[in-house]
Amino acid sequence: MSIQAPRLLLALSLALPLALSAGPTLAQTHDHGSAASTALTLDHGQKWATDAPLRRAMGNLAQAVNQSLPAAHAGTLTDAQYDALGTKANQEFAYIVENCKLTPQADAALHVILADMVNGAEVIGGKQAGQPRADGVVRLAQALNRYSEYFDHPGWQEVQLPH
Repeated sequence: MSIQAPRLLLALSLALPLALSAGPTLAQTHDHGSAASTALTLDHGQKWATDAPLRRAMGNLAQAVNQSLPAAHAGTLTDAQYDALGTKANQEFAYIVENCKLTPQADAALHVILADMVNGAEVIGGKQAGQPRADGVVRLAQALNRYSEYFDHPGWQEVQLPH
């Protein structure tokens, strides 16, 4: 087991119970024909507050995805580059788990989005048989864009998805 696997398992173990217990705020939707994702609510009509560690990690993830997405879409991202992106994602997830301090409601919303991100990272890492690794990059990009819909992150720019 790699050093990243325990961190990924920790993030996933924290994300799934919260995602499943979120109750009536969750609904199933579809985006761009991808797997079902969970719709979230805002904080009384406003985006959830963020803290510096969350903004740092999400910014790092967005930068890595923005750099990788064009090559993934073109089919030219190498296995080593996919591995590096998966490792980077797992490092940022671990940083969020270790350092991010949000209100319980914001944390619950974040963990729903993190569950989507972890799923994307698993595909990027080749951990989901039969799923193209490029699909994981797109899933991670979609989750990052979803984050920006629900969390107040000054200066955030959405990941531009190729169509």
